[in-house]
Amino acid sequence: MIGLIITIIMAVVIGIIGDAIVRSNMPGGIIGSMIAGFVGAWLGALLLGNWGPQIGGFAVIPAIIGAALFVFLIGMISRAFNRSNA
Repeated sequence: MIGLIITIIMAVVIGIIGDAIVRSNMPGGIIGSMIAGFVGAWLGALLLGNWGPQIGGFAVIPAIIGAALFVFLIGMISRAFNRSNA
């Protein structure tokens, strides 16, 4: 149970750090940050492997890089949809 809580907290923190690096506004607040953290961890591990310190099942450095990349992509898609609707 405690492992699940640590995993969720790490996903939120990684998502918030990724959002801060890109300086974008990840929609969804805490839930959006958690999703960005989980997807970022998956994307970072896929692209960079599992190196560096691991906390809560996440390789922290690749997860942060992956989360920043994910938030950047979501921001680009969001801006493209906003321009087409305006």
